[in-house]
Amino acid sequence: RLTILFTGIGMTKLLVTLALVSLICGAWGQDNAQDQLVSVLQRIDYLQGRFSQRQYAEDGSLLAESAGHFRLLRPGYFGWQIETPDSQLIIADPHYLWHHDQDLETVTRRPVTASGELSPLQILGGDENLLRNRFEIEQLAGNRFSLVPDTGNPGFSRLVLILDGDTVVGMEIIDSLDQRIDITFENLDRTTALTPADFAFTVPDGVDLFYYDE
Repeated sequence: RLTILFTGIGMTKLLVTLALVSLICGAWGQDNAQDQLVSVLQRIDYLQGRFSQRQYAEDGSLLAESAGHFRLLRPGYFGWQIETPDSQLIIADPHYLWHHDQDLETVTRRPVTASGELSPLQILGGDENLLRNRFEIEQLAGNRFSLVPDTGNPGFSRLVLILDGDTVVGMEIIDSLDQRIDITFENLDRTTALTPADFAFTVPDGVDLFYYDE
């Protein structure tokens, strides 16, 4: 029989050692999750398909639903066309984010780098430095990755990317009001090439145009 007695000093050393091991393992775990997520996203050059989106209140009640199609060109380009229940188009390139409310006939333009706010698709289509420098990344069960912002003001408190192999098939977003947004991607196409020209936006005639430039 082996009996181990911890003195006060011995216990202190043990706790310090365990704390250091915990910190080292935690840092390694985040780095490993970052590497895995970056590796998957870097294999996506372009992606397009359908989406369905549901927004839930903090108590879990359904607030809104929408559906449409999207396209993505990494890094820095995306298009998000809402078809139901209304008609809205969001286009982003490395310089500007355009929002065209087709029902209200208004267009707004914001510079991408004017603030810390980022849409989830900008994160999905962003570069490696964006992911590594602005988010704490953790790998969850079921091939899911949690991204918690640690700098800037992205407009949400947590983003979960859901993967199936090396393809992103969904996102879960917790916004600044603790509302949850679930997005599912379907009919995905990774083979049809896209170019920056596919994301060019021309302001339609007769709309009200608002610039939010800094």
